[in-house]
Amino acid sequence: MKELDLLIKNIKNKELLPIYFLQGPEPYYIDQLVKVLENDILEEEEKAFNQTVVYGKDTTFSDILAAARQFPMMGDKVVLIVKEAQDLKMGEEEEKALIQYAENPVPSTVLVFAHKGKKLDGKKRKLNTALKPYLFLSEEVRDYQLPKVIQEELSKQNIKTAPNIANLLAEHLGSNLSRIFNEINKVKIVLKEGQILDENLVERYIGISKEYNVFELQNAIAMKDTAKAFKIVNFMGKNEKEHPVVNIVAVLFGFFSKVIVYQCLTDQSKDNVARELGVHPFFVKDYQAAARLYPLKHATRVISILREIDLKSKGLGANQTSDGELLKELVYKILNIDKTKVKV
Repeated sequence: MKELDLLIKNIKNKELLPIYFLQGPEPYYIDQLVKVLENDILEEEEKAFNQTVVYGKDTTFSDILAAARQFPMMGDKVVLIVKEAQDLKMGEEEEKALIQYAENPVPSTVLVFAHKGKKLDGKKRKLNTALKPYLFLSEEVRDYQLPKVIQEELSKQNIKTAPNIANLLAEHLGSNLSRIFNEINKVKIVLKEGQILDENLVERYIGISKEYNVFELQNAIAMKDTAKAFKIVNFMGKNEKEHPVVNIVAVLFGFFSKVIVYQCLTDQSKDNVARELGVHPFFVKDYQAAARLYPLKHATRVISILREIDLKSKGLGANQTSDGELLKELVYKILNIDKTKVKV
């Protein structure tokens, strides 16, 4: 996240703002900034006198702003951090007081609000305008963005990976960024210099099976390898919590949507396909192979099957069928696409 990286760089260089209002639904980036602000502004011997951490539910805006107006003792800066700031009570008087402070902040104070889970009310225009120079929005990372975010972190950590590792981690670790980055940090410690993180090492250090995962299922379906596909879904059916059908449908939907795009390209050269599909050139061969086995009319029918199973997984017309049974139905219908009648 470029804005986060720039803020951290500036803080470490002591290029400080008088206020940091950190807000938004993703707590990880807020926690990262708070950690830097807490650890990197003052020296250890200064913190006892000039650094204070309070929690929103235990304090008030009146107390916070009074503390923010104090001058440092034996140092140049006061650092005041309000964690869980979303729990602060903000009426008209508190809002007015915060606006007045934001318009004329104390230069020697760094006042930090960690406002997790939501943004400021957009209807509070005066407050948003006053805080605009000091706002940092920590936006939620969507599922489709996760592989890119993970790959950026792996690159930042100088971890070289085999293709598809970022997708594999995203699919199995979910959207909890703290968990994802903790796993990456653990891997960083045990990897030898120059070692490439591949499926074997992911299985060894993170516990994600290199054999029974959604991308192996995707490959088995794409290659119409019936035995392998059913071997994988039988395993997944016994571990439904780790392999929810809705996630598997989403991955397969993305894959076959790209197969359809590939079928419609006039220029099917490797570089153009990679660019048009938004994939690494390494994976172009997978779409080429799938396109040979699933011509356009079959690939579009696969999309209809995926939509049907998605609706059933959400309780529409499935009579509480288990995820495991839905996965078997999904694979059977796709692999028997010539014989399958799809509800549309």
